[in-house]
Amino acid sequence: MDLGLADRVYVLTGASRGLGFATARALVADGAKVVVSARDAARVDAAVAQLGGASAATGVAADLTDPATPQRLVDTATETFGRFDGALISVGGPTRGTAAQMTDEQWRTAFETVFLGTVRAARTFATALTAGGAIGLVLSTSVHSPIPGLGLSNGLRPGLAGAAKDMADEYGPSGVRVVSLLPGRLLTDRNLELFDASGDPAAARAQAEAAIPLGRLGEAAEFGRVAAFVLSPAAGYLTGLTIPVDGGALRTL
Repeated sequence: MDLGLADRVYVLTGASRGLGFATARALVADGAKVVVSARDAARVDAAVAQLGGASAATGVAADLTDPATPQRLVDTATETFGRFDGALISVGGPTRGTAAQMTDEQWRTAFETVFLGTVRAARTFATALTAGGAIGLVLSTSVHSPIPGLGLSNGLRPGLAGAAKDMADEYGPSGVRVVSLLPGRLLTDRNLELFDASGDPAAARAQAEAAIPLGRLGEAAEFGRVAAFVLSPAAGYLTGLTIPVDGGALRTL
């Protein structure tokens, strides 16, 4: 199936590795061009090289906590590739620990990075997009079901899903779509860190796999292909929804 991605241009944050990079790779494979952003300049440069270099990708070392970053990314897309068609917004997972264990400062920091940075970026991107544009928010299955030991994520991700739904209503009449993606247990650095933190990584991984109907952890590339489809014109009638990419682990309908 032709997703209609040829020569379209997408901005991806937190995309020097993990799910953002996997999505960038899927978009480029179908003919799109991408602006890859993350805080680490060396990793951004490496990601651009892996994506095929200047003909397919460009990179920006930036942090979403900086209010100027979203517009800078839009400007980079239009100045480098001549257009801007959509974005994937991904930020790193917040500090581990229960909600009650987190200090006020940890909550403030997580709000600034995970919540406000995402909302600001989505608002800026949506305003810059024209009909046919799309925004994907990388959230978590904690939107539907709290994950033990990830209190900050449990507190903030559901709110982001609500904000995304609100934005989908607001920007829908302009032809701009907003969709939340909910990764489950995928083979990312974040999940490997969580397994390591358990004290018995092998046992933690086995326990996680046992709770997944497909019986295995997902690959980042599997998420990337779903995200690329959601951002593409082929998904032009999808907006305002949350899509789990979790091998069936969530027990909600």
